[in-house]
Amino acid sequence: MANYNNDLEESSPLLSKQVGVEEDEKKKLNVNKSKEATAPPEVGTGAGFGWTADGLPLVHGSVVGEPMGRSQWDSPLLACLGRNDGFCSSDIEVCLLGSVAPCVLYGSNVERLGSAPGTFANHCLPYTGLYLIGNSFFGWNFLAPWFSYPTRTAIRRKFNLEGTCEALNRSCGCCGSCLEDEVQREHCESACDFATHVLCHACALCQEGRELRRRVPHPGLSAQPVLVMIPPGEQTMGRSA
Repeated sequence: MANYNNDLEESSPLLSKQVGVEEDEKKKLNVNKSKEATAPPEVGTGAGFGWTADGLPLVHGSVVGEPMGRSQWDSPLLACLGRNDGFCSSDIEVCLLGSVAPCVLYGSNVERLGSAPGTFANHCLPYTGLYLIGNSFFGWNFLAPWFSYPTRTAIRRKFNLEGTCEALNRSCGCCGSCLEDEVQREHCESACDFATHVLCHACALCQEGRELRRRVPHPGLSAQPVLVMIPPGEQTMGRSA
C-alpha cells in the first residue's frame, strides 16, 4: 500500500504544477542575478559636473568627462579682409559694413544669432541712436560698445569659443589664475569682451560677423518654399480638316 500511495503522489497533477512553479522561480532569480552582474556602473552626477552653454558636460576624472578644449575663432580679430576661401566676398562685405555702417552689421549679427522676428530693427535702431549721440558729444563711438558687447559674449558661449584670457594663457602663459575657477574665468572673459568692443569696436563687429556667417545661415534662407500655382493657358478647339 505504501508503494501504491507513493505512485499516486508521484503521478499527481498538483505535484507536477508545484515543481514547474519552483523551476520558473529559479530561472527568474538566475536571470536577475545575471542582469545585476552585467549592469554598467552608474555615472555620478555630483559636483564634478560642469556644463557649457549648449549643455555639453565638462567633467574631470571620468570617461566622458575629459576636459573639452574650446574652439578658436575662425579668423583673428585684426583680419579685416577675412580669409581667402569660399567666404571671401562675404568677408569683404562684412569689412565694408563694419567701416561704413556698423549699425547694419551689428543688427545682422544679432539677427543671425537670435533669428527672432524684428530682431534686426530692435537692435539696429538703438545702436544707431547711441552711435550718433557718441559721435556728437564725445567725438567717437563711445556709447554703442556698451550696448553691443553682450553679443560677443553670447557668440563665445554658444559656439564654445576661446576667450581672450584663454588665448593669452595659451600663447604666453599669463592669466592662468583666472582660469582655475569657472565663475571667475567667465567674469574675466566678459570684461575682455567689453574691452575688445570699446578699444577695437569695428574689428570686433567684423570678427563676429565672419564667425556667424560661417556657422549660421541667414534666417531668410531657412524659410519654407512657396508653391506657386500657374493656371493653364487658354485652350481653343480647332476645326478638323
